Amino acid sequence: MSRLYMKQKVFSWRDRFTIKDENETDRYSVEGELISIGKKLHVYDNNEQEVAFVQQKVLTLLPRFFVFVNGTQVAEIVKEFTILKPKYRIEGLDWEVQGDILGHDYQITENGREIVRIHKVWLAWGDTFELDIADAADEVMALAVVLAIDCVMDASETAAASSAAN
Repeated sequence: MSRLYMKQKVFSWRDRFTIKDENETDRYSVEGELISIGKKLHVYDNNEQEVAFVQQKVLTLLPRFFVFVNGTQVAEIVKEFTILKPKYRIEGLDWEVQGDILGHDYQITENGREIVRIHKVWLAWGDTFELDIADAADEVMALAVVLAIDCVMDASETAAASSAAN
């Protein structure tokens, strides 16, 4: 099992943050593209090699993000239309999202086996998320899927705020 901490900076012009382990050692870095059509996040390992890429599908009714690992598309995260409780579908993997997504306290499972548990750490400056990944072999994939779900949530909140302003 591995534990990662994802802390996003509060006042950042573009997404740029580091993923650390429980010993506060840098494990991955995440960088967004400042100028792009749709949101794009690159995930790099400590050797500055890109290990995952998250890309927003533009011009869709509901937010959708593609997840690439080592250059291959492995999943598409889709926000389903619901009234009260947000629901996400992970296409391409046999993974399911369960729990309190809005409260950032949820897990992703595959046929009942937990892949990753996500928990928001409160009382922290900026958004800090703790990821408990059951199998180290799933680490990059789980991290990329969690980032994509976070992007979908951000895109949904932005769209809702924009609609409310009009």
